[in-house]
Amino acid sequence: MATLSMVSVPIAPSSLSLSTRGRSSSVSFRVPKKGGIGHGGLRIECIRIGGVEIPNHKRVEYSLQYIHGIGRSRSRQILLDLNFDNKITKDLSEEEVITLRKEVGKYMIEGDLKRFNRVAIERLKEIRCYRGIRHKLGLPVRGQRTKNNCRTLKGKRASVAKKKSPSSQEE
Repeated sequence: MATLSMVSVPIAPSSLSLSTRGRSSSVSFRVPKKGGIGHGGLRIECIRIGGVEIPNHKRVEYSLQYIHGIGRSRSRQILLDLNFDNKITKDLSEEEVITLRKEVGKYMIEGDLKRFNRVAIERLKEIRCYRGIRHKLGLPVRGQRTKNNCRTLKGKRASVAKKKSPSSQEE
C-alpha cells in the first residue's frame, strides 16, 4: 500500500469568503507519494460479462442483474446450472468467471435483445395492428386506462381553455 504525504495548495484570495480573508490561504490534501490508480494507490477492478461491468462488492446473483435481459429468476437459474455458490463477485476465481461468461453468452442479452424488441415493435407498426397503433401514438399498449394515469407515455398535461357559458356572454 502506498504511503501518503501532505501537500499544501495555495488558494487565491478572491476565492475565499470574507470571514477567512485575513487567515492563511492554503489547503492540505492527502496525496499518494508514487503512482496513482493501479500503482499501489487505488486499485479499481471490475468483471466484464456480456459487455457490462458488474459490481464487485455484491453477490453474484445480484451482480448478474446489471446485465440487460437477466433478471432475478434467470440469474438464479444460471447459478443453479453452474452449481455455483452465491458468493461475492470479487471472490470468484478466473475459471469461474470464464464459465460464467460462457453461460451468460447462451442467452439473448444487451444489444441483441434491444434490437430484437425494436424490430418486433416496428413490425407491429408496419402491419398497423392495434398494438402497433398504440405504440405509434405513444399510448399504453396493454389495456390500461388513460383517463387519469399513463403520464409517462402521454407526456405533460396540456391545459385546455374553458368555454364561456352562454349566460355570461349576454351580459
